[in-house]
Amino acid sequence: MTQPKYKVMFVCLGNICRSPLAKALFEKHVKDNGLDHLVHADSAGTSGHHTGENADSRTLQNARENGLIFKHSAKKFTLDHFEQFDLIVVMDDSNAQNVKSLSTNTQHHEKVHLMRKWDSQQTGMEVPDPWYGGPEGFEDVYQILNRSTAGLLRELSLR
Repeated sequence: MTQPKYKVMFVCLGNICRSPLAKALFEKHVKDNGLDHLVHADSAGTSGHHTGENADSRTLQNARENGLIFKHSAKKFTLDHFEQFDLIVVMDDSNAQNVKSLSTNTQHHEKVHLMRKWDSQQTGMEVPDPWYGGPEGFEDVYQILNRSTAGLLRELSLR
């Protein structure tokens, strides 16, 4: 089996809302473009509080309502992920700080980017955490991540 050329890790706090959805959406865009043999994606959280859990039920419900079904098992981001992945995509500034705090290596830090860097509507902003909100927050996050992961894939395809 051929090794994927490029590996992307999506990171949020608990690895049950934003990052598993980002991974699933990115994988959908990759597959829809016939690039699944070239790109590998995964997700993790900066907190290990939900390790082994499925994605949040509200995330899964929102994804289903948008025609996306996926399976997930939460895990914690570790120092090893810096070596295993080419790109570390975080959902907010707090995630970026937590990830970068694991290493003093500047090459590791250069791999870390905010997800909305690739958002066609509002680049550079954070992906809001929908945990304490209602269904509208989960839909907003879905739309942000759908645009952002599509934009990320477009950039990777140009390399």
